[in-house]
Amino acid sequence: MNTLNLSAFPHPHSAAIGTYGVLSYAVAQRRREIDIRMALGAQTLGTQFLSLGLRLLATGTILGLIGAWLAGRAMRSVLFDVPTLHIATLLGTALVMTAVSLVACLIPTRRATRVDLIIALRYE
Repeated sequence: MNTLNLSAFPHPHSAAIGTYGVLSYAVAQRRREIDIRMALGAQTLGTQFLSLGLRLLATGTILGLIGAWLAGRAMRSVLFDVPTLHIATLLGTALVMTAVSLVACLIPTRRATRVDLIIALRYE
């Protein structure tokens, strides 16, 4: 196996862990609000946390593409017969990171909407 493949393996995992951590923290901070809204019959709580995750994903993707473009321009003198911006690689990476981030977003979102109301309100 190529060394480049082994070094690229942990990066989607760290992005998933980071996204999951941020969204889990957001769910924990708003637990009481979620419980009260669920008790009153709210149905669209999952979209709030999913939209937060998608905003994080969009921001990270844009910043990553800008960083890749700047790094490619900075390394132009070292890269021989390689374009500074390889579109297929960037799109493939963006698609993989989108899939990883969506899965990481769905776990806390689902947990937020699957709260047992009696137990949750008893502790509040």
